[in-house]
Amino acid sequence: MDSTTSNETQLADEQRLRRLQRLGLNSPEPEEKFDRIATLASSLADAPIAMVNFIGGQQMFRGMCFPASDEKQHPQAGIPFGIGDLPPAPEARDASLDVGFCPHVVRQKAQLAIEDVLASRHYRNNPVVEALNIRAYLGTPLRDNTGLIIGTVTVADVRPHRWTEKQKSEMQFLAETLKPEFQLRDSVLAQQEELFAVFDRAPFPMMLTQGSEHMLRFANARQGSAFGPADQLTPGREAYPSLKDAGVFDTADRALREAEVTELRSVIIRSHDTDLFERFDVTCTPVRLRPEAPVNTVLTTAITSTESAHGSQQQKLAQDLVSRFANPPSRNSDN
Repeated sequence: MDSTTSNETQLADEQRLRRLQRLGLNSPEPEEKFDRIATLASSLADAPIAMVNFIGGQQMFRGMCFPASDEKQHPQAGIPFGIGDLPPAPEARDASLDVGFCPHVVRQKAQLAIEDVLASRHYRNNPVVEALNIRAYLGTPLRDNTGLIIGTVTVADVRPHRWTEKQKSEMQFLAETLKPEFQLRDSVLAQQEELFAVFDRAPFPMMLTQGSEHMLRFANARQGSAFGPADQLTPGREAYPSLKDAGVFDTADRALREAEVTELRSVIIRSHDTDLFERFDVTCTPVRLRPEAPVNTVLTTAITSTESAHGSQQQKLAQDLVSRFANPPSRNSDN
């Protein structure tokens, strides 16, 4: 691979990762809709294994159909996908990018059909062949509503399998049926961005972070002036070291873990550009980016302790904005 091709590949990988982060698909949490697609794919292809796999910094199997363990008939059945873990985690839905065939589908931007993996010099030494007893594979590029390839719809078999043209076409059709899901996520994000415009005018610091690393999705103007400017999709502890030192992200961790509002009262935080310190009451509210989504996002507000103690307008406004974000209006509630 020459340097030009390598740079293009790196840019494509970064673009796909940013897109998955925006869509909230950059983690391996299972989703029922994707599990249903995987189950349907398994049935249509007459294959025991199927996945809806998103390819970012790792492979994330948010949709999966995998046979129940049956040691007598299928000794390998039930092996989890946490390849590389020793022993593998029973609920794992992720894998590194150097195992399996899905990353090849994304890079080649084309459907990949392997009828007998052991007959292929290029693919037979892949770790999934032994770890998961994979003998046949059919992977189809999964494009979002903008046309960007963000993963695969995949079926696999534990024995050689002749993939018919009908099965290949049906896998492409299934991949197409997911485009409205990505469109819906974009629509919800647009509604949230309208609320962000309101947040930006709030007279107290507010930020929205996602996932266990608290990736920064939004920070209002007051957040920047109080604690420093930060780029979107930066890990929170990296973006705001003063908040990390004050224990704000530990409080956000608890909000995510317990799925409940958590508070950090009367914490002293240093200003980002001066040696001045101020006392804040911090509230971390776990929210869902979509009604059916897991709780993996936290809205954090920081109000000076003096204002909070006196029941100020700022505190009331914060409560109202948190409520509006946690329960965003539906643009097309009948659809």
